[in-house]
Amino acid sequence: MGRISNARQYEVAHYATLQRISSLGGAALPFLIIGGLLYSAFFVKPKVEGVSVEPPVIERRDIFYGVAIPVPGSVWVAGNQGKIVRSDDGGTTWIHQATGVTAHLQSIAAWDPERAVAVGNDGTVVVTSDGGKTWAKTSMPANVAGAKLMRVRTYPGGKAWAVGEMGMALSSSDFGVNWRSTTAGEDVSWNDVVFVKDVGWLVGEFGRMQATRDGGANWKVLASPVKSSLNGVYFRDEHEGVAVGTEGVLLLTKDGGANWRVLPKIVDEHLYDVLWDGSRWIAVGDKGALLTAGISGDKWSDLSRDAGTTWHTQVVGANGSYLLAGYGVTKIDIDRDKRTETKKGKQ
Repeated sequence: MGRISNARQYEVAHYATLQRISSLGGAALPFLIIGGLLYSAFFVKPKVEGVSVEPPVIERRDIFYGVAIPVPGSVWVAGNQGKIVRSDDGGTTWIHQATGVTAHLQSIAAWDPERAVAVGNDGTVVVTSDGGKTWAKTSMPANVAGAKLMRVRTYPGGKAWAVGEMGMALSSSDFGVNWRSTTAGEDVSWNDVVFVKDVGWLVGEFGRMQATRDGGANWKVLASPVKSSLNGVYFRDEHEGVAVGTEGVLLLTKDGGANWRVLPKIVDEHLYDVLWDGSRWIAVGDKGALLTAGISGDKWSDLSRDAGTTWHTQVVGANGSYLLAGYGVTKIDIDRDKRTETKKGKQ
């Protein structure tokens, strides 16, 4: 046999070395993989790409029943499942305020930008004294348990009035912390209450009305010209007032409620709220119903196209600019013939 050349010997040795390395690598491969995974788990931090999307403060499913403007620019709105939102720029941007309750809130009112009260289902009442940063549920008289409270209004000196089912008419003199019943319970719902100094009025189901002249110590039944439910009432002084109700009912009094006159029907839709803003009367209701009248209150105009097509339960504002609670929050400017609906708020 011939002798292998030096070059050939080198090739054979080199090939054998590669074979040994390959064999060792194959045997170590599972350990290398496991080691790499362990290193990634302990030392490699994942990086999240993209921007998270925060849900809007006011969502499409939100329904609001009450709105309050304690001072120009500051707004509170309350509604379904205990939700309250606040704006400090007239309704352009909103923040959500936790209330700690899940009952639907039917109405909200405020004494100033720091102190407010909201009422709703199951006798629920919540108050704040720090601009809504915290809300606290207040204790109510035993006969209020389970009753839906429909409306709350605030007055100077920490006074407040709330009304609702089972003939509830409640008063507070300490910014909504404590309440007392002022009427005997009965199977009727009071839907609204309004006071001018010590003179006050209640309106409710079946066209029922009552009035007091001593701050609520005693109430007197008033004769009503209708049997349908009255949903809202407002007086611009102790004598002249307007009440609104189902099927477009408009009532006017010039003598403090002793006599009421049924005004010509402007719309067939239910009307839920009426306001005197210092220069005009304004009423709102179903299907975008929006009615206005001058100081006399006896001649009304239909401006429903300015309020959209949804329903509205309350209106607040002045000088032609208003906020309406309902399906979302609607901003209107009657004098500019301008409307914007806030379905999604900004945080």
